[in-house]
Amino acid sequence: MSLLDPLMRYFRSNPAPLPTLTAPTIGTLLPGESPPRTTEAGFRTTPEQQLELMYLRMEPSFVLRNTINEIREMDQRDPRVKKIHERTARAACKGGLMLKVSPQADTVKRLWDSYHRRLELHRREKLESDMRGALMEGNLPIQWVIDHDSARVIRGVRMPTETIKPLVGANGQFEDPAAAYQQWDWLRGQAIAKFPLWQLNLVRIRPDNYDNWGSFGRPYLDATRTVWRQLVMTERDLVVRRHTRAPQRQVHVLEGATDAELQAYEQNHRSKQGLVTTDYYLNRKGGVTGITGDANLDQIADVSYLLDTFFSGAPAPKALFGYLGETARDVLADLKQDYFDELDALQDNVSFIYELGFRLELLLHGINPDAEEFSVQFAERKTDTPNQRADLALKHQALGVPRPMVWSAAGLDPSEVQRHIDAAGENYDPYPGAAGGTGRPQPRVSITPGNRPKGESATSVTNT
Repeated sequence: MSLLDPLMRYFRSNPAPLPTLTAPTIGTLLPGESPPRTTEAGFRTTPEQQLELMYLRMEPSFVLRNTINEIREMDQRDPRVKKIHERTARAACKGGLMLKVSPQADTVKRLWDSYHRRLELHRREKLESDMRGALMEGNLPIQWVIDHDSARVIRGVRMPTETIKPLVGANGQFEDPAAAYQQWDWLRGQAIAKFPLWQLNLVRIRPDNYDNWGSFGRPYLDATRTVWRQLVMTERDLVVRRHTRAPQRQVHVLEGATDAELQAYEQNHRSKQGLVTTDYYLNRKGGVTGITGDANLDQIADVSYLLDTFFSGAPAPKALFGYLGETARDVLADLKQDYFDELDALQDNVSFIYELGFRLELLLHGINPDAEEFSVQFAERKTDTPNQRADLALKHQALGVPRPMVWSAAGLDPSEVQRHIDAAGENYDPYPGAAGGTGRPQPRVSITPGNRPKGESATSVTNT
């Protein structure tokens, strides 16, 4: 008797009553489909989110639109924000996209190659544009454009997030999959397009509630906007302070001079201030005394504090963006690992939307995507160097890991590598038929533990 038997007997003896169907719930059912029988109860949304969804039914969120526009302004005005977005997007897209699939799935690989090139996913500019959009907007809405004649996906168009309005109910669920999203025209104040759930997909970065599809993601730097404004204001005040208080001033004393004589003296010497050397000639008792400028202009602890606070919300430490300071090398290595973890999560979010588009491509070709085991991901994880990836692949090979997994660890596409090996074996190898399609002996890989700093292993490759 298992632990599940009492629970199963309870459900058989106390079947859940069918839910009372409202118009929105009926719209989510396909013709002939029965309402689902589940144990879910209550609301997925908070009262505040329910109120926000009520406003969202009328027009998109002004708060989200203001946040995105402010992030874009920060990116245009501040080179630090621009570098954060560009460097993070460039590091995350390094290596491009690859399909992880069984080597025997030739049809899926062929369709992926066509889909990958047709949507220009081999272009680094396309991937970095989508990645920067996800960073700055916190969301990545992609509209899949289908050619009616060929029945295939021909483009994946990134839509502006602030114009997208999800059509969800008070529980945060789509009321009708055939009309899941609307695009809002802010100039005319009306909806201009409606999209079914298959035509427009949306991935979100750190939404408040994943199960609430009315909850949008958040831009990476959304929580740093207040600190950024304070930092810019402080830096501007610092420049003004240096401009007004740094120059040296002089006090001219003329004893017994009348107002007319003092004004004539002032006008005479003001006209000579531009000269490199200025001499003063007095015919009465007096003197010229210099007053130094502000001696505390080097005290910028407030600027340093705001700078540290601003970069605390960035995906990477400030040392990786040009502010080295006094960061120790070992501390920087630990912070860099946190940055790599952020990149991995960002890559998983963004690559999933391309996988959704490829699933649609398979459906258009009559292939059930759930019947195939595949995933779309970025080729290079944690932005390892080529030597680090090669060393990891050799260690996997020494442990007896299958060769496709070894190639994947090296950052290579296993299907592409196997295709080139087969072509080389057929066209160039004078001794075909050996292991791997080549007559050359396979190298022997061994690992020597404890031969590197911090207990890392060293890899030795020999030809036998």
